[in-house]
Amino acid sequence: MKNIALTHIHEQLGAKMVPFAGYNMPVSYQGVNAEHETVRKGVGVFDVSHMGEFLVTGPNALSLIQKVCSNDASKLVDGKAQYTCMTNESGGIVDDLIVYKLKDEEYLLVVNASNIAKDWDWILKHNSMDATMRNISDDYSLLAIQGPKAIEAMQSLTSEDLSALKFYNFKVTDFAGVEHVIISATGYTGSGGFEIYCKNSEVEQVWNKVMEAGKEFGIKPIGLAARDTLRLEMGFCLYGNDIDETTSPLEAGLGWITKFTKDFINSDNLKKQKEEGIKRKLIGFELTERGIPRHDYAIVDKDGNNIGHVTSGTMAPSLGKAIGLGYVTIENSSPGTEIFIQIRNKPVAATIVKTPFYKG
Repeated sequence: MKNIALTHIHEQLGAKMVPFAGYNMPVSYQGVNAEHETVRKGVGVFDVSHMGEFLVTGPNALSLIQKVCSNDASKLVDGKAQYTCMTNESGGIVDDLIVYKLKDEEYLLVVNASNIAKDWDWILKHNSMDATMRNISDDYSLLAIQGPKAIEAMQSLTSEDLSALKFYNFKVTDFAGVEHVIISATGYTGSGGFEIYCKNSEVEQVWNKVMEAGKEFGIKPIGLAARDTLRLEMGFCLYGNDIDETTSPLEAGLGWITKFTKDFINSDNLKKQKEEGIKRKLIGFELTERGIPRHDYAIVDKDGNNIGHVTSGTMAPSLGKAIGLGYVTIENSSPGTEIFIQIRNKPVAATIVKTPFYKG
């Protein structure tokens, strides 16, 4: 089990620590509902230093990224980031990730913690063009400062105008007394804010200054449990739950990051799938009866026929109702359709709705 650089601080703060993707991670401090509300209404800070970071550089860096990723990274300019996924030979998803263009011939790929080794091997396997690759995951920390008060609370720590940082843009600049950090606006909560990438040797200083600057705004440390409820209220996919090696990006509603203007791994088969039409689709649903949907619960129609399964589910703290994501057959995927979730062998009524669930 790996520790992140600030494990000792989380333990001092009384965090409940759990094994997650091979790392000892803070899952909660005060409790998921209180932490969730802090991010929706104020400002909270997540330590997500378990995420993986790869540097891809050199004259063939873009060619490699274009080959392994579904989105079109040629559209990136310096200081811009892009959500994308890597597809396998059978049309499933190796991982979803964010690509940052630092400058020409220099890109940062941020991948899911559970997939660091798998992703590295996959990209290396397809690096026939000899792009330069460096796995810097063990050297860098990542803090996500999220919530509507994040900009106001953190502005004193940087010379950069945080309010001018648009969604999916980033700056390499000063923050909390450290000269070269990445401040990026690629949040996973739907409540605004930004992320800070810095070296492990710098993160304790950054954390302390963030907590100090945020004190008058009621900043709190937030664990992974609230991160999950926040992302689910937005309908954002979580790798290993809603997308995996068996789900195509088209089925997952990720057609917008699947660009057929270029060739990438398995793009021909995915293009064919788009032309012929998908047979199942990831949908959002709200329960209309009491119950909480969980991963892998069966979804049935009104006649009890199995039409799919739940991939993520929770009681949504901001909404006061149970929500979930799941795959269903295309015939049963329209918003407004009544479906039933098998909870302890009992069909519990739900309605398919458009995501995001939380409208802010």
